[in-house]
Amino acid sequence: MNQSSGNTATDTRSESHKKSKKTGGKSQHPHGNQRSSHAHPSGDTEAGSWDLSQFVVPEQEGKTRFHDLNLPVTVMHAIADLGFEYCSPIQAQSLPQTLNGHDVVGKAQTGTGKTAAFLLAMIDDFVCNPITEERYAGEARALIIAPTRELVMQIADDARLLTKYTDLKVHALVGGMDYAKQQNKLQNELVDILVATPGRLLDFCGNRDVYLDQIEVLVIDEADRMLDMGFIPQVRNIIRQTPRKENRQTLMFSATFTPEVDTLSEQWTIEPVRIEIEPDSVATDTVDQRVYLSASDEKYTILYNLIKQDDVDSLIVFANRRDQCRRLHENLERHNIAAGLLSGEVAQGKRVTTLEKFKSGRIKVLVATDVAGRGIHIDGISHVVNYTLPEEPEDYVHRIGRTGRAGKHGTSISLACEDDAFRLEPIQELLGEKLKCEMPPLPLLEAIPPMGPRPKRVHDEKSQDRRPRSNSRGGGRSGGHHRH
Repeated sequence: MNQSSGNTATDTRSESHKKSKKTGGKSQHPHGNQRSSHAHPSGDTEAGSWDLSQFVVPEQEGKTRFHDLNLPVTVMHAIADLGFEYCSPIQAQSLPQTLNGHDVVGKAQTGTGKTAAFLLAMIDDFVCNPITEERYAGEARALIIAPTRELVMQIADDARLLTKYTDLKVHALVGGMDYAKQQNKLQNELVDILVATPGRLLDFCGNRDVYLDQIEVLVIDEADRMLDMGFIPQVRNIIRQTPRKENRQTLMFSATFTPEVDTLSEQWTIEPVRIEIEPDSVATDTVDQRVYLSASDEKYTILYNLIKQDDVDSLIVFANRRDQCRRLHENLERHNIAAGLLSGEVAQGKRVTTLEKFKSGRIKVLVATDVAGRGIHIDGISHVVNYTLPEEPEDYVHRIGRTGRAGKHGTSISLACEDDAFRLEPIQELLGEKLKCEMPPLPLLEAIPPMGPRPKRVHDEKSQDRRPRSNSRGGGRSGGHHRH
């Protein structure tokens, strides 16, 4: 979760607003049985020995502290562990609204802290309003839909960090990973916050392993990307299975507000508070943006020499197409450079392993497509390279946002050749500034050693998003309720 300073909230919350504003969903339960006690506001014993006196944050003009939001001590303890002191702009503007139960439609890029903005509101609600009735397996209180597997897993990781001192349970459902394992976890443990990609979620709903009729909070993240990837019909199917919009809180976030996104927000929300965080600092304050004018056949030489420089600690290189990424990754490996590949054709299990290796420093370079790169939220990445300039200007913003995070400085290098230099103009229009174009420094053009032999490998990494079929398709919620 990225964190930066922001503006003072224009609204404050009183104790009387701690209750959820939309509770009609629970009345739709087809069984009508009592449900068991679940979350406890006091949290676990470890949190019981902690209080706010151990987390002192001074008031600052123009900034909103998390202390100012009247969050439960269990949540504040987790925030303190993460080192968050002041709300980012999207948090400062949205949290006073979402904590009071309002629907929100937010325009914000990744890296602005929007994940914590929607997570904190639902966690606060669930901790302060525990369910005291019997519950059933596969019934979530909150549903977060995101377009990519990496983003889903990152949101789930963030949610677990923020709920570590509560009894709330977080589950993630993504394709390309073992269905049975995800199914078993849902059957053996209640779920409060469910994060999922649309396709895998519909698999679980179709097999009656997940039920959405008790959803209290619905979050649709990166709605513009959902549109681009053709997921909206699936999302519509999912939303039809949730309570009516009058009986749930709906939060919708998008990097851009297109007419299509506006139409969806009108359909899925009620009188939403509209919040826009303009990309005024789109990481430009902490990212040194460079554009090197180069011939297409010079790009790999520049990349190789850049990776070898002493100041490059970790680097992500983006290309527009899977085949470009595959070829880049293979060439780097033939040059004995520890590199990983993230694209839609790589199996999910391997993608998870690759990200872990990159986070731990076992590999220095990550080659990624835009879709796969959306879910990369790793602090400490020193360089981002646009091997090809993106076709959509917004993707440039997302790419460079992988570096310069958490207050650290980063470097973005774009390699513009005769094939893609025309894409610079719309990028500059989005940024509201000119990008300085220059010739690459001579050290980056030095001759590179010959590559090693091409590796022999079977191309079996295509993600099939398949899963073993369970003999049991649910057939109801019998045998699925659990007590804490």
